[in-house]
Amino acid sequence: MATDRSSRQAVGTIQTDGFPPVLAAADAMVKAGNVTLVYYGLAERAEFIVAVRGVVSAVEQAMAAGVLAVEATKRGALVSHYIIPNPPGNVDSVLPIHYTSASSDFWV
Repeated sequence: MATDRSSRQAVGTIQTDGFPPVLAAADAMVKAGNVTLVYYGLAERAEFIVAVRGVVSAVEQAMAAGVLAVEATKRGALVSHYIIPNPPGNVDSVLPIHYTSASSDFWV
C-alpha cells in the first residue's frame, strides 16, 4: 500500500532501446536531482525502463539529465519518457513505482 510520503511525490520514467542508454540515464538522474531510483526492468522488445521518485522539481531536473544522457549514448535510443506529478495512491499501489525495502536506504 502507498505511503503518505510517496503519494506527494512525482515519478519519472525513461524507456530506452538497449542497456547502455538506460544505465547512462539512471546514473545521470540520481546524480542530477535529489531522487530515488525505485524501479529498473525490462520492457517489451528488448527495451529497458528506469523509474525515479522525488519532489516534482527534482524529478523534472533528473529527467532532463537522464534524457540528455540517453541522447549522448552511442548505442541505443530513447523510446519514451514521462513524468507523473503526485500519482494517486491507486496508481502507486498497482504499478512498480513505489518505495520498497531495496530503495528505503535511499529515500529522499
